[in-house]
Amino acid sequence: MKKRETPATTYRVIGNWKCNKTIDQARSWMDQFRRGYTPVDGVEVVLAPPHLLIAQLGEYLEQAKMKHFSLAAQDISPFPLGSYTGATAADMIKGICRYAIVGHWERRNYFHETPLDVVNKVSEAADASLIPIICVDETNAMSQLTALVDIDCDTLVVGYTPVDGSSYREPQSPDKIAEVAGYISQVYPSRPIIYGGGVNSRNYERYISIKGVSGLFLGAVSLQPDSFLQIVEAMQQRVRVAGPS
Repeated sequence: MKKRETPATTYRVIGNWKCNKTIDQARSWMDQFRRGYTPVDGVEVVLAPPHLLIAQLGEYLEQAKMKHFSLAAQDISPFPLGSYTGATAADMIKGICRYAIVGHWERRNYFHETPLDVVNKVSEAADASLIPIICVDETNAMSQLTALVDIDCDTLVVGYTPVDGSSYREPQSPDKIAEVAGYISQVYPSRPIIYGGGVNSRNYERYISIKGVSGLFLGAVSLQPDSFLQIVEAMQQRVRVAGPS
């Protein structure tokens, strides 16, 4: 069994591109980000591009040798390799991605993913030695996490997002996020918890140092390399000043 990470081990800034960018746009983004990026121990940058871009960005990163920078899949199949048309199995990306996002609100809502689908995806990720980022919401967090207790995965990261898309525009207050993080820690003690929903280049400073939260899960703001880098650097500064605590 892999050694469990604590929230203090690594602070993560995760950029989810969702269904955006062509390969040329992705390479341009990487070039711009790379020019300004300086890695800092204790902060990991995680980028989740569309599936079609994963292999080519993986090659880019291999050549660039960017430290503390990893790729994530936005989703994986609940099934292993086999006769599942249109699916992307965890084993297909495990040599390129370090993470897999599972159970995102948009997947549950728009694609009608069930709790069983999510459990199976986490299991597939764990079997492929990917780190699952399991997305939960305020209303259903306890049941969503309890469903996973029997899965042997000590690397799991909890991504807390609001219950619906409205909070993607107006994020919850830091106090409320800290409260929910406390509840999550009761079910999954010592699991890293990241927050996503409405954080942007104008308000990110309020969300860098929330008690019980060790990272940010960014959407639209991650599409702009300069804005994303600005938030990464703020997280790096937080670690430099306070240190992992």
